[in-house]
Amino acid sequence: MTQPPPSPAPDAGPPTTPAAPTRIVPASNAVLARVLRYGALLALGIAVVGAVLGYIFVGWTGVAGALVGTAMAVVFLGITAISILIANRFMGSEMFFGAFFGIVLGSWMVKFVAFFVLLVSLKGQPWLNPTVTFICLVAGVIGSLAVDLIVIMRSRLPYASDARLPGDEKRG
Repeated sequence: MTQPPPSPAPDAGPPTTPAAPTRIVPASNAVLARVLRYGALLALGIAVVGAVLGYIFVGWTGVAGALVGTAMAVVFLGITAISILIANRFMGSEMFFGAFFGIVLGSWMVKFVAFFVLLVSLKGQPWLNPTVTFICLVAGVIGSLAVDLIVIMRSRLPYASDARLPGDEKRG
């Protein structure tokens, strides 16, 4: 014989579901997204100028060198911003600091190893001009530093952008 499910107490009211935790989005996410957008535009410019000049001075190996050098700069410099954006998803959780530093430092280790693997595997390739590759890689690094500087200087982000004061929970 089966028992009917217990009925709720008469004064309990309608059943409530717990509110979903609100995800905290750091103010720096917008700045990092802007850095990625401007960095992509800069990389496109470096790739075009490098490919044209590479073709003029050394032929198709110069074009390949420009594209590889620019791609290396974009990928390696974009990994840091993307890793910070991913790590910021843990904001507000108890493991935020560990996750943040683990993700960011882990991405730096991946970049370090990948850079040396690429350096060794691209050394002496006949289809690649190393001088053009180096120039475009350096231009990408210096250009991305300039983009970072300009975007952060114009961001108008307060020093304590994500600070929570006592009583903020009550104000909503």
